[in-house]
Amino acid sequence: MKPIGKIIHYYDKLGVAIVRLSGALKVGDKIKVEGNKNEFEQTVDSIQMDHKEITAGETGQEVGIKLNQKANEGALVIKLEG
Repeated sequence: MKPIGKIIHYYDKLGVAIVRLSGALKVGDKIKVEGNKNEFEQTVDSIQMDHKEITAGETGQEVGIKLNQKANEGALVIKLEG
């Protein structure tokens, strides 16, 4: 398990996190969000870039991910194996 991104902004009303990717991420991947106040796991159901649905994001991109729970700016996004 290694971090593949960091949350740089969280839209509370939408439940969407903007993640700066340091690794590849695709729809269907299982992730863990690890912040200083909370920690949870979920499957990535959708990824957006520039308000358009995409199926995968690459290193260096900033993408929006719908989250099941609230997350904090600075929280790490870790891709879980399997």
